Amino acid sequence: MASILKVDKLDPQSGTALEIGSSGDTITIPSGATFTQSGTMNASAITAGTLAIARGGTGAATFAAAGLANTPAFEAYLSADQALSDSTVAKVQFNTEEYDTDGDYDNSSNYRFTPTTAGKYYVYTTVYLAQDTVTQFKVGRVYIYKNGAGVAYSAIQQEASFTKHNTMHVSSVQDMDGSSDYVEIYAYIAVDSVANNLKCDYAARTLFGAYRIIGA
Repeated sequence: MASILKVDKLDPQSGTALEIGSSGDTITIPSGATFTQSGTMNASAITAGTLAIARGGTGAATFAAAGLANTPAFEAYLSADQALSDSTVAKVQFNTEEYDTDGDYDNSSNYRFTPTTAGKYYVYTTVYLAQDTVTQFKVGRVYIYKNGAGVAYSAIQQEASFTKHNTMHVSSVQDMDGSSDYVEIYAYIAVDSVANNLKCDYAARTLFGAYRIIGA
């Protein structure tokens, strides 16, 4: 029969540390009992069991990785100017990756992000639209498309004094199913009269990125 020690408080001797049990022993908190932690817990001391994600863990004994990472994530940019046609919506071909944590961005054919983990994603883009020869830039739009349809956009329209170029920004939070949902970026530029050299300009860091939002 196990011995039972009933006390209200255990204190170590002055200048010492309190130790419970010895190497090889198992300390058990039975079902229905509550362990209250008011001070600081040393995470490096947790070597087994699980720590819930809601408490900063991943469900594993070591919790510094997957559950607290904003992944999948990527960012890509244009490495050269992309020519555009007047008054035509065109997909922006972000062909160079800064990073792609899970290999979910296609930078060579479809130029789309198809994350392999379900969740809410922050999607963002910056597109520099330019018409270099004369000051005839009238309308510019940049769209975030999800599964082939526009879900967010930024626009500028000038009716009197036209410009030569504009930097457009747009961002959105999108639910992604982790298998088939994908996002892309499209752009549109219109000029006051026919002009050459309409483009997405790479030099101003035309870029596209996304990352999963933790806990959303």
